[in-house]
Amino acid sequence: MHIDDFDYNLPEELIAQYPTKERDKCRLMVVNRENGTVSHEMFYQILDHLHAGDCMVFNSSKVLPARLFGEKVGTGVPVEFLLTKRVEGRDGEGDIWETMVRPGRRLKPGDQVVFGSTSLTEQHYEKCQNRSENCQNENDQKSNKGKLVAEILEYGEGGTRIVRFEYEGIFMEVLDEIGRMPLPPYIDRESEESDKEMYQTVYADKLGSVASPTAGLHFTEDLLKAAEEKGVKLEFVTLHVGIGTFRPVKVENIEEHQMHFEEYTITEETANSINESILCGNRVISVGTTSTRTLESAAYFDEKTGKYLVKAGSSSTGIFIYPGYEFKIINALVTNFHLPKSTLLMLISALYDREKILEAYRIAVEEKYRFFSYGDAMFIE
Repeated sequence: MHIDDFDYNLPEELIAQYPTKERDKCRLMVVNRENGTVSHEMFYQILDHLHAGDCMVFNSSKVLPARLFGEKVGTGVPVEFLLTKRVEGRDGEGDIWETMVRPGRRLKPGDQVVFGSTSLTEQHYEKCQNRSENCQNENDQKSNKGKLVAEILEYGEGGTRIVRFEYEGIFMEVLDEIGRMPLPPYIDRESEESDKEMYQTVYADKLGSVASPTAGLHFTEDLLKAAEEKGVKLEFVTLHVGIGTFRPVKVENIEEHQMHFEEYTITEETANSINESILCGNRVISVGTTSTRTLESAAYFDEKTGKYLVKAGSSSTGIFIYPGYEFKIINALVTNFHLPKSTLLMLISALYDREKILEAYRIAVEEKYRFFSYGDAMFIE
């Protein structure tokens, strides 16, 4: 299939820059695959489409405040890091990470960068970039006194760097204090303190992602409780969303695209619960494309029951789901509206029908739905 088969026209003003003030008060498009209808509701009305016995599966991964703004030791050159993956190391002995860096040409093995000085901010970074690549922090001239010091160890893949961090205390606590949320590039503003709450799901508990599993952002604790009271089972898997979520498809023939691998975990208890639902003939509803990829990656055929079930354990997945794929586990999907020509749009086109999905997107544009991470939602049932 050609990449242009997954293109659509999206006015820039429909790209959500902020979330709705109340998570479950965004809009919800309901796409019914059985009768082909499209309806427009509010997200909290998703309860009307859930049935006793349904099993909803969420991704419990928590987003790292992975954007860091600092300066190169000895020169004052402003530097931006985006942590993408922990390589090795442990608290107290220095942590080693794969990291995207800017400006890349200025950072070579052996260089050091300091973070967390008096006024190392995103505004400072942008101001210095606009004025001079050799701009020093005006309130902390070459002090090199920060909460976090990074040494470039070597070059990584795709222009990344392998970096060792030194610090006092617990790395994640330092990161939480000085890091910023890694908002996607289509959100055209600086990250704010409120993003540390709103760019996390209410059930997030396992740090490791550099992007939020955004379909879950619409759920409140009250909505989850109401679903349980209706007899819906809530289960949680973990897939840490990696830097691949920011990388576009660059090939014309989509079958040639290579996915970035991501780590996932499904506990024995969770797998047993999901499998019980499958064996009872109940729906498995995936909340988000990351949960979908996790469940489909963990699927295996059980000869005894003649059904596909979910295998517990930890592994990595580079599964690429596009039209022609036969889903083995999930029956319905809660998702956001996705970028044109993206692997996520290809995934939902595999679940339903490419032309009908694109027609739903045309309607969403016409009805002025809000798109992408902080936007509105879709339920494909």
